[in-house]
Amino acid sequence: MPNTLSPEQRLAILAGFADALPDPSLLLDRRSVVLHRNAAAAREFAELEVGSLVTASLRNPALLGAIDTARRTGAPQTVELHQTVPNETWHRVHVAPLPESDGVIVVTLQSLTEQKRLDQLRSDFIGNASHELRTPLASLMGFIDTLLGPAAGDETSRDRFLRIMQQQATRMAALIDDLLSLSRIEMHQHLRPTGKVELRRLLTEIRDGFETRAKEAGVTIELDAPEPVTVTGDEKELYEVFENLIDNALKYGSDGGRLEVALGPGRIGYDQSVTVTDYGPGVAVDQVPRLTERFYRVDAESSRKKKGTGLGLAIVKHIVNRHRGLLTIRSKPGEGMRVEVLLNH
Repeated sequence: MPNTLSPEQRLAILAGFADALPDPSLLLDRRSVVLHRNAAAAREFAELEVGSLVTASLRNPALLGAIDTARRTGAPQTVELHQTVPNETWHRVHVAPLPESDGVIVVTLQSLTEQKRLDQLRSDFIGNASHELRTPLASLMGFIDTLLGPAAGDETSRDRFLRIMQQQATRMAALIDDLLSLSRIEMHQHLRPTGKVELRRLLTEIRDGFETRAKEAGVTIELDAPEPVTVTGDEKELYEVFENLIDNALKYGSDGGRLEVALGPGRIGYDQSVTVTDYGPGVAVDQVPRLTERFYRVDAESSRKKKGTGLGLAIVKHIVNRHRGLLTIRSKPGEGMRVEVLLNH
Protein backbone atom coordinates (compact mmCIF):
# COMPACT_ATOMS: atom_id res chain seq x y z
CA MET A 1 0.00 0.00 0.00
CA PRO A 2 1.63 3.32 -1.03
CA ASN A 3 3.27 5.27 1.78
CA THR A 4 1.85 8.48 0.32
CA LEU A 5 -1.54 7.57 1.77
CA SER A 6 -2.45 8.82 5.22
CA PRO A 7 -3.27 6.25 7.95
CA GLU A 8 -6.93 7.21 7.64
CA GLN A 9 -6.88 6.57 3.87
CA ARG A 10 -5.16 3.23 4.36
CA LEU A 11 -7.74 2.18 6.93
CA ALA A 12 -10.57 3.23 4.64
CA ILE A 13 -9.21 1.07 1.81
CA LEU A 14 -8.73 -1.92 4.14
CA ALA A 15 -12.22 -1.44 5.55
CA GLY A 16 -13.60 -1.49 2.00
CA PHE A 17 -11.96 -4.87 1.40
CA ALA A 18 -13.31 -6.21 4.71
CA ASP A 19 -16.83 -5.00 3.87
CA ALA A 20 -16.71 -6.95 0.59
CA LEU A 21 -16.16 -10.24 2.43
CA PRO A 22 -19.22 -12.44 3.17
CA ASP A 23 -17.74 -13.82 6.41
CA PRO A 24 -17.23 -11.81 9.62
CA SER A 25 -14.04 -9.77 9.34
CA LEU A 26 -12.19 -7.56 11.82
CA LEU A 27 -9.31 -5.12 11.51
CA LEU A 28 -7.16 -4.88 14.65
CA ASP A 29 -4.42 -2.42 15.53
CA ARG A 30 -1.13 -3.21 17.31
CA ARG A 31 -2.91 -3.42 20.68
CA SER A 32 -5.68 -5.73 19.33
CA VAL A 33 -8.22 -2.91 19.43
CA VAL A 34 -10.98 -3.27 16.83
CA LEU A 35 -10.45 -0.63 14.13
CA HIS A 36 -13.24 -1.87 11.87
CA ARG A 37 -15.80 -4.66 11.65
CA ASN A 38 -17.80 -5.56 8.56
CA ALA A 39 -21.57 -6.08 8.52
CA ALA A 40 -21.29 -9.86 9.02
CA ALA A 41 -19.12 -9.35 12.12
CA ALA A 42 -21.56 -6.76 13.50
CA ARG A 43 -24.43 -9.26 13.14
CA GLU A 44 -22.64 -12.24 14.62
CA PHE A 45 -20.40 -10.54 17.19
CA ALA A 46 -22.33 -7.47 18.29
CA GLU A 47 -20.15 -7.08 21.39
CA LEU A 48 -17.03 -6.51 19.23
CA GLU A 49 -17.57 -2.80 18.77
CA VAL A 50 -15.09 -0.47 17.10
CA GLY A 51 -12.69 0.77 19.77
CA SER A 52 -13.06 -2.32 22.00
CA LEU A 53 -10.33 -4.86 22.74
CA VAL A 54 -10.86 -8.13 20.89
CA THR A 55 -9.61 -9.91 24.02
CA ALA A 56 -12.56 -8.54 25.98
CA SER A 57 -15.06 -10.59 23.93
CA LEU A 58 -13.14 -13.44 22.29
CA ARG A 59 -11.14 -14.92 25.15
CA ASN A 60 -10.18 -18.13 23.36
CA PRO A 61 -6.49 -18.82 24.17
CA ALA A 62 -5.81 -20.35 20.74
CA LEU A 63 -7.17 -17.27 18.97
CA LEU A 64 -5.24 -14.84 21.16
CA GLY A 65 -2.10 -16.92 20.65
CA ALA A 66 -2.63 -16.87 16.87
CA ILE A 67 -2.94 -13.06 16.91
CA ASP A 68 0.28 -12.72 18.95
CA THR A 69 2.14 -15.20 16.70
CA ALA A 70 0.98 -13.50 13.50
CA ARG A 71 2.04 -10.10 14.83
CA ARG A 72 5.42 -11.42 16.01
CA THR A 73 6.35 -13.55 12.98
CA GLY A 74 4.43 -11.86 10.19
CA ALA A 75 3.08 -15.27 9.09
CA PRO A 76 -0.68 -16.01 8.72
CA GLN A 77 -2.24 -18.28 11.35
CA THR A 78 -5.35 -20.49 11.33
CA VAL A 79 -7.14 -21.78 14.43
CA GLU A 80 -10.57 -23.13 15.37
CA LEU A 81 -12.72 -21.08 17.72
CA HIS A 82 -15.31 -22.94 19.81
CA GLN A 83 -17.69 -20.91 21.97
CA THR A 84 -20.50 -22.19 24.20
CA VAL A 85 -22.03 -18.88 25.33
CA PRO A 86 -24.64 -17.64 24.54
CA ASN A 87 -24.99 -20.47 21.96
CA GLU A 88 -22.59 -23.18 20.93
CA THR A 89 -20.71 -22.09 17.79
CA TRP A 90 -17.60 -23.09 15.86
CA HIS A 91 -15.50 -20.91 13.54
CA ARG A 92 -12.36 -21.38 11.51
CA VAL A 93 -10.36 -18.21 12.17
CA HIS A 94 -7.71 -16.84 9.80
CA VAL A 95 -5.34 -14.26 11.27
CA ALA A 96 -3.06 -12.38 8.87
CA PRO A 97 -0.85 -9.31 9.36
CA LEU A 98 -0.93 -6.75 6.56
CA PRO A 99 2.53 -5.57 5.44
CA GLU A 100 3.15 -1.83 5.39
CA SER A 101 -0.10 -1.14 7.20
CA ASP A 102 1.06 0.17 10.58
CA GLY A 103 0.68 -3.24 12.23
CA VAL A 104 -2.92 -3.88 11.20
CA ILE A 105 -4.10 -7.48 11.65
CA VAL A 106 -6.98 -8.92 9.61
CA VAL A 107 -9.14 -11.54 11.36
CA THR A 108 -11.75 -13.44 9.33
CA LEU A 109 -14.11 -15.99 10.87
CA GLN A 110 -15.70 -18.73 8.77
CA SER A 111 -18.66 -20.40 10.49
CA LEU A 112 -18.37 -24.17 10.99
CA THR A 113 -21.44 -24.41 13.24
CA GLU A 114 -23.80 -25.94 10.67
CA GLN A 115 -21.12 -28.36 9.46
CA LYS A 116 -20.37 -29.46 13.04
CA ARG A 117 -24.07 -29.86 13.75
CA LEU A 118 -24.59 -32.00 10.65
CA ASP A 119 -21.51 -34.08 11.48
CA GLN A 120 -22.89 -34.72 14.97
CA LEU A 121 -26.33 -35.57 13.58
CA ARG A 122 -24.76 -37.96 11.08
CA SER A 123 -22.66 -39.61 13.78
CA ASP A 124 -25.64 -39.96 16.13
CA PHE A 125 -27.82 -41.25 13.30
CA ILE A 126 -25.33 -43.93 12.28
CA GLY A 127 -24.80 -44.95 15.90
CA ASN A 128 -28.52 -45.17 16.63
CA ALA A 129 -29.32 -46.98 13.38
CA SER A 130 -26.53 -49.49 14.02
CA HIS A 131 -27.81 -50.10 17.54
CA GLU A 132 -31.41 -50.54 16.41
CA LEU A 133 -30.42 -53.03 13.70
CA ARG A 134 -27.90 -54.89 15.84
CA THR A 135 -30.49 -56.07 18.40
CA PRO A 136 -32.83 -57.97 16.03
CA LEU A 137 -29.85 -59.16 13.98
CA ALA A 138 -28.22 -60.66 17.07
CA SER A 139 -31.51 -62.35 17.91
CA LEU A 140 -31.78 -63.81 14.41
CA MET A 141 -28.23 -65.12 14.48
CA GLY A 142 -28.76 -66.67 17.90
CA PHE A 143 -31.88 -68.54 16.81
CA ILE A 144 -30.20 -69.69 13.58
CA ASP A 145 -27.30 -71.13 15.60
CA THR A 146 -29.80 -72.88 17.89
CA LEU A 147 -31.75 -74.33 14.95
CA LEU A 148 -28.56 -75.59 13.35
CA GLY A 149 -27.42 -77.09 16.65
CA PRO A 150 -29.36 -78.21 19.73
CA ALA A 151 -32.86 -77.67 18.26
CA ALA A 152 -32.16 -79.20 14.84
CA GLY A 153 -34.57 -82.09 15.41
CA ASP A 154 -37.04 -80.39 17.76
CA GLU A 155 -40.08 -79.49 15.67
CA THR A 156 -41.87 -77.64 18.49
CA SER A 157 -38.87 -75.40 19.24
CA ARG A 158 -38.21 -74.92 15.52
CA ASP A 159 -41.71 -73.59 14.87
CA ARG A 160 -41.55 -71.25 17.84
CA PHE A 161 -38.09 -69.96 16.91
CA LEU A 162 -39.10 -69.43 13.29
CA ARG A 163 -42.06 -67.29 14.38
CA ILE A 164 -39.78 -65.17 16.57
CA MET A 165 -37.26 -64.87 13.72
CA GLN A 166 -40.03 -63.73 11.41
CA GLN A 167 -40.99 -61.02 13.91
CA GLN A 168 -37.39 -59.82 14.20
CA ALA A 169 -36.94 -59.83 10.41
CA THR A 170 -40.18 -57.83 10.05
CA ARG A 171 -38.88 -55.32 12.61
CA MET A 172 -35.62 -54.93 10.69
CA ALA A 173 -37.49 -54.49 7.41
CA ALA A 174 -39.70 -51.78 8.96
CA LEU A 175 -36.66 -49.94 10.30
CA ILE A 176 -34.87 -50.10 6.95
CA ASP A 177 -37.99 -48.85 5.17
CA ASP A 178 -38.21 -45.90 7.55
CA LEU A 179 -34.49 -45.13 7.14
CA LEU A 180 -34.86 -45.13 3.35
CA SER A 181 -37.98 -42.98 3.58
CA LEU A 182 -36.24 -40.44 5.81
CA SER A 183 -33.21 -40.36 3.50
CA ARG A 184 -35.42 -39.80 0.44
CA ILE A 185 -37.30 -36.95 2.10
CA GLU A 186 -34.09 -35.23 3.23
CA MET A 187 -32.69 -35.38 -0.32
CA HIS A 188 -35.65 -33.30 -1.54
CA GLN A 189 -36.06 -31.15 1.59
CA HIS A 190 -35.33 -27.94 -0.33
CA LEU A 191 -37.98 -28.62 -3.00
CA ARG A 192 -41.55 -27.80 -2.06
CA PRO A 193 -44.11 -30.17 -3.68
CA THR A 194 -46.38 -28.60 -6.31
CA GLY A 195 -49.12 -31.24 -6.66
CA LYS A 196 -52.69 -31.00 -5.40
CA VAL A 197 -54.05 -33.33 -2.70
CA GLU A 198 -57.68 -33.69 -1.61
CA LEU A 199 -57.45 -34.21 2.13
CA ARG A 200 -60.92 -35.54 2.96
CA ARG A 201 -60.55 -38.40 0.51
CA LEU A 202 -57.01 -39.09 1.72
CA LEU A 203 -57.99 -39.16 5.41
CA THR A 204 -61.02 -41.35 4.69
CA GLU A 205 -58.82 -43.85 2.86
CA ILE A 206 -56.31 -43.97 5.72
CA ARG A 207 -59.08 -44.29 8.35
CA ASP A 208 -60.63 -47.20 6.44
CA GLY A 209 -57.22 -48.90 6.19
CA PHE A 210 -56.95 -48.92 9.99
CA GLU A 211 -60.51 -50.14 10.56
CA THR A 212 -59.67 -53.79 11.30
CA ARG A 213 -56.75 -52.96 13.56
CA ALA A 214 -58.75 -50.33 15.44
CA LYS A 215 -61.61 -52.79 15.98
CA GLU A 216 -59.19 -55.38 17.37
CA ALA A 217 -57.82 -52.74 19.76
CA GLY A 218 -61.29 -51.65 20.82
CA VAL A 219 -60.76 -48.17 19.42
CA THR A 220 -63.15 -46.02 17.38
CA ILE A 221 -61.60 -43.67 14.82
CA GLU A 222 -63.87 -40.65 14.44
CA LEU A 223 -63.28 -38.63 11.26
CA ASP A 224 -64.62 -35.06 11.16
CA ALA A 225 -64.16 -33.83 7.58
CA PRO A 226 -67.38 -32.17 6.41
CA GLU A 227 -66.08 -30.68 3.15
CA PRO A 228 -63.56 -31.69 0.46
CA VAL A 229 -60.38 -29.66 0.89
CA THR A 230 -57.43 -29.42 -1.50
CA VAL A 231 -53.89 -28.44 -0.46
CA THR A 232 -50.59 -28.19 -2.28
CA GLY A 233 -48.43 -31.24 -1.64
CA ASP A 234 -47.19 -34.69 -2.50
CA GLU A 235 -50.00 -37.23 -2.04
CA LYS A 236 -47.73 -40.16 -1.12
CA GLU A 237 -45.87 -38.11 1.46
CA LEU A 238 -49.00 -36.64 3.04
CA TYR A 239 -50.48 -40.16 3.14
CA GLU A 240 -47.34 -41.19 5.05
CA VAL A 241 -47.75 -38.26 7.46
CA PHE A 242 -51.33 -39.04 8.49
CA GLU A 243 -50.81 -42.80 8.38
CA ASN A 244 -47.91 -42.39 10.82
CA LEU A 245 -49.91 -40.11 13.11
CA ILE A 246 -52.91 -42.44 13.28
CA ASP A 247 -50.61 -45.45 13.66
CA ASN A 248 -48.86 -43.76 16.61
CA ALA A 249 -52.19 -42.83 18.18
CA LEU A 250 -53.35 -46.47 17.95
CA LYS A 251 -50.08 -47.80 19.35
CA TYR A 252 -49.70 -45.44 22.29
CA GLY A 253 -53.14 -43.89 22.86
CA SER A 254 -55.54 -46.77 22.40
CA ASP A 255 -56.31 -46.87 26.14
CA GLY A 256 -58.66 -43.95 25.59
CA GLY A 257 -60.97 -46.03 23.38
CA ARG A 258 -61.26 -43.47 20.59
CA LEU A 259 -59.23 -41.34 18.22
CA GLU A 260 -60.37 -38.13 16.60
CA VAL A 261 -59.16 -37.03 13.18
CA ALA A 262 -60.42 -33.56 12.25
CA LEU A 263 -60.03 -31.50 9.09
CA GLY A 264 -60.66 -27.79 9.49
CA PRO A 265 -59.52 -24.24 8.78
CA GLY A 266 -55.93 -23.34 9.53
CA ARG A 267 -54.46 -20.63 11.72
CA ILE A 268 -51.44 -18.30 11.97
CA GLY A 269 -50.97 -17.95 8.24
CA TYR A 270 -51.96 -21.47 7.15
CA ASP A 271 -55.06 -22.42 5.18
CA GLN A 272 -55.87 -25.90 6.53
CA SER A 273 -55.47 -27.88 9.70
CA VAL A 274 -55.53 -31.63 10.31
CA THR A 275 -55.51 -32.79 13.92
CA VAL A 276 -55.12 -36.31 15.30
CA THR A 277 -56.16 -36.60 18.94
CA ASP A 278 -55.98 -39.61 21.24
CA TYR A 279 -57.11 -39.95 24.84
CA GLY A 280 -54.40 -42.29 26.06
CA PRO A 281 -51.80 -41.83 28.81
CA GLY A 282 -50.04 -38.88 27.14
CA VAL A 283 -46.46 -37.85 27.89
CA ALA A 284 -44.75 -35.33 30.15
CA VAL A 285 -44.61 -31.78 28.81
CA ASP A 286 -40.79 -31.68 28.94
CA GLN A 287 -40.62 -34.74 26.65
CA VAL A 288 -42.88 -33.32 23.93
CA PRO A 289 -40.14 -31.32 22.11
CA ARG A 290 -38.05 -34.51 21.79
CA LEU A 291 -40.76 -36.66 20.23
CA THR A 292 -39.69 -35.73 16.68
CA GLU A 293 -36.03 -36.63 17.29
CA ARG A 294 -34.78 -39.67 15.43
CA PHE A 295 -34.97 -42.83 17.54
CA TYR A 296 -36.27 -40.97 20.59
CA ARG A 297 -38.72 -43.04 22.62
CA VAL A 298 -40.46 -42.11 25.85
CA ASP A 299 -40.46 -45.81 26.80
CA ALA A 300 -38.00 -47.71 24.60
CA GLU A 301 -39.03 -51.19 25.74
CA SER A 302 -42.75 -50.52 25.26
CA SER A 303 -42.09 -48.97 21.84
CA ARG A 304 -40.16 -52.02 20.62
CA LYS A 305 -42.92 -54.36 21.83
CA LYS A 306 -45.37 -52.30 19.79
CA LYS A 307 -43.05 -52.52 16.76
CA GLY A 308 -42.16 -48.84 16.81
CA THR A 309 -38.99 -47.85 14.94
CA GLY A 310 -38.53 -44.48 16.67
CA LEU A 311 -38.55 -42.72 13.30
CA GLY A 312 -42.26 -42.13 12.64
CA LEU A 313 -42.54 -38.60 14.00
CA ALA A 314 -39.12 -37.63 12.60
CA ILE A 315 -40.42 -38.59 9.15
CA VAL A 316 -43.63 -36.61 9.79
CA LYS A 317 -41.64 -33.52 10.80
CA HIS A 318 -39.42 -33.65 7.71
CA ILE A 319 -42.34 -34.11 5.32
CA VAL A 320 -44.28 -31.24 6.91
CA ASN A 321 -41.19 -29.02 6.70
CA ARG A 322 -40.76 -29.93 3.02
CA HIS A 323 -44.39 -28.85 2.47
CA ARG A 324 -43.58 -25.57 4.25
CA GLY A 325 -46.17 -26.50 6.83
CA LEU A 326 -46.16 -26.53 10.63
CA LEU A 327 -46.29 -29.46 13.05
CA THR A 328 -47.36 -28.96 16.67
CA ILE A 329 -47.71 -31.55 19.44
CA ARG A 330 -49.52 -31.04 22.73
CA SER A 331 -49.68 -33.59 25.52
CA LYS A 332 -49.91 -33.99 29.27
CA PRO A 333 -49.82 -37.13 31.41
CA GLY A 334 -53.31 -38.57 31.63
CA GLU A 335 -54.73 -36.23 28.99
CA GLY A 336 -53.72 -37.93 25.76
CA MET A 337 -51.98 -36.26 22.82
CA ARG A 338 -53.06 -33.84 20.10
CA VAL A 339 -50.97 -33.51 16.95
CA GLU A 340 -51.75 -30.76 14.46
CA VAL A 341 -50.48 -30.39 10.89
CA LEU A 342 -50.97 -27.00 9.21
CA LEU A 343 -50.80 -26.77 5.40
CA ASN A 344 -51.57 -24.30 2.62
CA HIS A 345 -53.66 -24.50 -0.56
